[in-house]
Amino acid sequence: MASLDDLKNVLKETLEQRGVLGEIKARIRSEIFTALDNDTIGKPKLSNENLIINEMIREYLEYNKYYNTLSILTTETGQPEQPAFDREYLHKKFSMRTDKGDLPLLYEIIFGLKPELASEFNKAAYDDE
Repeated sequence: MASLDDLKNVLKETLEQRGVLGEIKARIRSEIFTALDNDTIGKPKLSNENLIINEMIREYLEYNKYYNTLSILTTETGQPEQPAFDREYLHKKFSMRTDKGDLPLLYEIIFGLKPELASEFNKAAYDDE
């Protein structure tokens, strides 16, 4: 008969293999932040600049499938659950070209500052295929 520790280890391994364990941990962290968030103190108002920056971070996290981190970001910052603006609005606001396809705006900013990184990124993307 399997011991309790054996059952715990098998359960943990199974949840890790299914990719569920990270989601559960992130959800617990999110719920803890929400429970500990004292509304009487209040968070500072989310400035327009922080809202824009957080939207760029959200897009980056979604692109890279960092959904657990994203759930913590929205909970902790008070960022709206739905994106505050669409991608085209940000492109126009910052006069950015949209020739990078579906890459997050943070990538475009980095590639704009260091164009040589774009070619390295593209080469790495093709090597992975």
